[in-house]
Amino acid sequence: MKYIDEVELSNKKVIVRCDFNVPIENHKISDNSRIVKSLKTIEYLLKQNCSLILMSHLGRIKTREDKAKNSLKIVADELSSLLNKEVKFINNPVGMDALMACKQLSPGEIILLENARYCDYPEKLESNNDMNLSKYWSSFADAFVVDAFGSLHRAHASVAGISRYLPTYFGLLIKEEMEGLVPVTTNIVHPFGVFMGGAKIDDKLKYIKDLLPKCDYLLIGGGIANSFLYACGYDVQDSICTTDELTLEELRNLVKEYKEKIIMPIDFVIDDSKILDLGVKSIDKYTKYFQKCKTIFINGTCGKFEEKRYAKGTVSLFDAIKSIDAYKVAGGGDTLNVINEYKLNGSFSFLSSGGGASLEYISSGHLEAIDFINNK
Repeated sequence: MKYIDEVELSNKKVIVRCDFNVPIENHKISDNSRIVKSLKTIEYLLKQNCSLILMSHLGRIKTREDKAKNSLKIVADELSSLLNKEVKFINNPVGMDALMACKQLSPGEIILLENARYCDYPEKLESNNDMNLSKYWSSFADAFVVDAFGSLHRAHASVAGISRYLPTYFGLLIKEEMEGLVPVTTNIVHPFGVFMGGAKIDDKLKYIKDLLPKCDYLLIGGGIANSFLYACGYDVQDSICTTDELTLEELRNLVKEYKEKIIMPIDFVIDDSKILDLGVKSIDKYTKYFQKCKTIFINGTCGKFEEKRYAKGTVSLFDAIKSIDAYKVAGGGDTLNVINEYKLNGSFSFLSSGGGASLEYISSGHLEAIDFINNK
């Protein structure tokens, strides 16, 4: 891996793949931390007198309607404000307008192309890493810089494919991420405790299976905990949980194999027959397990944190680990949203900008996009 501060890029026209997949509520960005994290690379390249073509995805594009609600125009405006510099927005990631804007770009200028996943409808060209699309985008610039850590677990065209056709380097955010994750990947000090929350067990089961042999304790919350409890015969009433019998059988087998590692909650906040948060006794139990640890990784929340009355468990747990002498990492969009909203940054040694990417890297030691780029 070569980073941009190790190579000469002065006066180059550069495509920079950022991660601007930010939460938007009521037509406003509710958390701009991912945009802020991109500034270090953008400002570094501007000091090299580069002209910048920024790319990102936002949400998932499966229908024509998805395009309207997932435009990056709002990000262009936010980025202009943060940089105090015009960021010209091109309302299509492909086509003559995009091509001509890139060709006419002068040193020091910035454009942001529309959501790369617009190319996923009607055909999934971006997500399927279409080489024709990658080659087309590569014609816009002299070099390609990958700085979207949160997207590295997927080899998409705008994340990895362009590297087949341009000199490719990694940005300063990725450098920061790779260094910050060393203590939870290659140099783990045990005991190593992991908290895994979130709504759907299907999204996290692979990571859980990879992490269990590596960690000393796996603490669970949210719908993931509900699914484990249901698999073990507990009545979770109308709570979010899986009903897939094959998945439930897998969970039962994991509990049998790792009964000393998988730590389940013991009390809950229940409303309308649904488990919506972990109770005080569960948070106290989890805190005591974390107090044994020298390395801690948090991904996900304890419950339906979006409603403040159900955020208490998550906030209490994150706050409780502040005084623990351990290397503490948190990753994931929902996780960071809670940390930022409740000003809990001081509880952690490192905050990873990528949820799925940090999970993939910590659990498997690999990231699909990096493997693709390094093996091109």
